[in-house]
Amino acid sequence: MNMNTITAETTVGELVRAVPSRSRIFENLGIDYCCGGKKPLAEVCQTKHLDTTTVIAMLSALDAIPATSSANPDAMTLAELCDHIEQFHHSYLREELPRLQFMTRKVVTVHGEREPRLVEVWHVFEAFNAEMTAHTKEEDEVIFPAIRQLASANGNKATAAANLKEAFAKLESEHDRAGAALVQLKALTDGYNPPGWACNTFRALYDGLAKLEKNTHQHVHKENNILFPKALATA
Repeated sequence: MNMNTITAETTVGELVRAVPSRSRIFENLGIDYCCGGKKPLAEVCQTKHLDTTTVIAMLSALDAIPATSSANPDAMTLAELCDHIEQFHHSYLREELPRLQFMTRKVVTVHGEREPRLVEVWHVFEAFNAEMTAHTKEEDEVIFPAIRQLASANGNKATAAANLKEAFAKLESEHDRAGAALVQLKALTDGYNPPGWACNTFRALYDGLAKLEKNTHQHVHKENNILFPKALATA
């Protein structure tokens, strides 16, 4: 099947893999295309109480817009995709997580009594921060070098792929926990909408968390639905 074709039976991960800009529609509709990327569009729409035909029409309308020059991860080699993820997602997390951690602590200290949910925002963010910091470190130091080696190896790739398959299962579980944390953060922050009385740091924190969610969705999608399957298919 041509993966540019949109059907109700196509998984949401495959739809975004074929045309990355479709992720914008799914983000707006609250559809999980990263951790939940293996679910068919029809099933996801039913769960979200959305009309599948309408969603397909929205995706088709987006596809009709002339494409920009943005990179397509599905067209990259394994080495290029590892480089891309490190550059656009791992580097982002290394810079952004400490900034958000500082703001979270500051906002909960100053405004925690007036908005008690900030305490839980802090706890959920701290868990996310610890998980993703360790997660990206393992990928940078162990997993991605192994993937690059697999792509360039001429010998027996089956054993290497088997070891990676086990590692990928662990990483996908970590992705699931990160996704669940983002769902919690979105609920606790009313969709990252600060109260009217919020100070500039409060507003900057929620804006940063919203951007963190979008970057992480893209990050997880590229690994779960493109990098990991492509690496296993190399063997």
